[in-house]
Amino acid sequence: MLTLDDFRVMPFERKCDVITFHGNYLMQRVLADCKVFLYFTEGFFIEVFYSPKHQKVLMINAFDNTQGLKPYLDKISLADLLS
Repeated sequence: MLTLDDFRVMPFERKCDVITFHGNYLMQRVLADCKVFLYFTEGFFIEVFYSPKHQKVLMINAFDNTQGLKPYLDKISLADLLS
């Protein structure tokens, strides 16, 4: 089982492999000129900061606390649950 600490110390290329093959895409948001993609895997969340202008991933951030989900809360709709 992959832990958050294991993921954090992986080389960039290996992190990309984990996201591609084991990450479950949840949603995205926009932050300045970046698109931030949110994934979930192995009990933690992963954010991928992508620059469309430069066409590359700028940063990968991983966390396991709900505090890190705050920027996504306004994008979640509960309407489907109510109908």
